Amino acid sequence: MEGDNKVMQAFQKSFVQVQSILEQNRLLINEINQNHESKLPDNLGRNVGLIRELNNNIRRVVDLYAELSTSFARSVDSDDSAGAVRSDTRAVQKRSRPI
Repeated sequence: MEGDNKVMQAFQKSFVQVQSILEQNRLLINEINQNHESKLPDNLGRNVGLIRELNNNIRRVVDLYAELSTSFARSVDSDDSAGAVRSDTRAVQKRSRPI
């Protein structure tokens, strides 16, 4: 049960990070659009840096989701293997009892 709690806390932390990055991306996209619509050379030049920041944020989100996926798979695998060990132990105990 404690392991499940740690996994859930890790998931929650990652989702909060993802949500924060996505909110930053929303603001970046709004600023990029405003700069584009203004057609001012300085604003258009600023978009280069903003688009780079947006791309880096997208990479971070992908990485966080990849880590979440890996963590989830590990937690499921550890639950499955713990269950398999318990099942095997019970089966052995049942067979080893005298009839």
